Amino acid sequence: MSIPDLLVRRVRARNDAEKSENAIHADDVARRYGFGGGLVPGVTVYAYMSVLPARYWGEDWVHRGTMSLRLIKPVYDGEEIEVRAVEHGGGSLLVEVVGPDGIVRASATADLPEDAPPPPDVARFPATPLPDPEARPPAGEDVLAAVPLGAFDRRWDAATAAAFMASIGEDADAWPFPQLAPDGWLIRGANDVLSRNVRLGPWIHVSSEITHHRGVPDGAQVLTRGRVADLYQRKGHRFVELDVVILADADLAWSVRHVAIYQPRATPEEADHPAP
Repeated sequence: MSIPDLLVRRVRARNDAEKSENAIHADDVARRYGFGGGLVPGVTVYAYMSVLPARYWGEDWVHRGTMSLRLIKPVYDGEEIEVRAVEHGGGSLLVEVVGPDGIVRASATADLPEDAPPPPDVARFPATPLPDPEARPPAGEDVLAAVPLGAFDRRWDAATAAAFMASIGEDADAWPFPQLAPDGWLIRGANDVLSRNVRLGPWIHVSSEITHHRGVPDGAQVLTRGRVADLYQRKGHRFVELDVVILADADLAWSVRHVAIYQPRATPEEADHPAP
């Protein structure tokens, strides 16, 4: 099929986390792990992608749509990426990020089910306080298996939407619903509910399965709660899977299965020069 202009967009990627605590976004550390430079955050890549199903289905998608994201290869600061979506069996959308080299860097399937997805049991996610930043235990299998994850609280203010979009290199009107919090802002809570509870070295977001339950309106108090769902090793990397819920003024807005490599496999060079 021919792709409507609505479903193809180009973005100059921006590494908005270069100075964050996660050193995988710093050029020198990322190169020691075999990357070409600091990684553009996976949540920022998702922000670029989520615009397309939001435009395609409209506000209904923000209230009950889903999106399953895989981050396949890094996106680097300054790259002009193409974000494109095509209809993909059963009425879903296949959304891809393609680098200037023609290689797919991220892929997602977005859907708009006829009926609202079933909500998770929010009672399984207690509102545990966050630890003091200096008192966070170092991330490890024993710690992650035992530590209750504290809830991360923030407020969505539509007046700051343009500043948020600019911070990731987007036009102010890229997200089509100025009255509702952008997906790219909301998903950052899934990262924060991990990094604000344990002390991490360089770590990498690898996938997310997002379910919308309602949009987040201007002025809403946004509470992100999480629990560790699984821990495992694969090809020398240590993974954590989180189940995350996001509440807006105490009502469920999002549920997410969020997967990250919390301890990447060390390269020989990195073993000689441990990251801070």
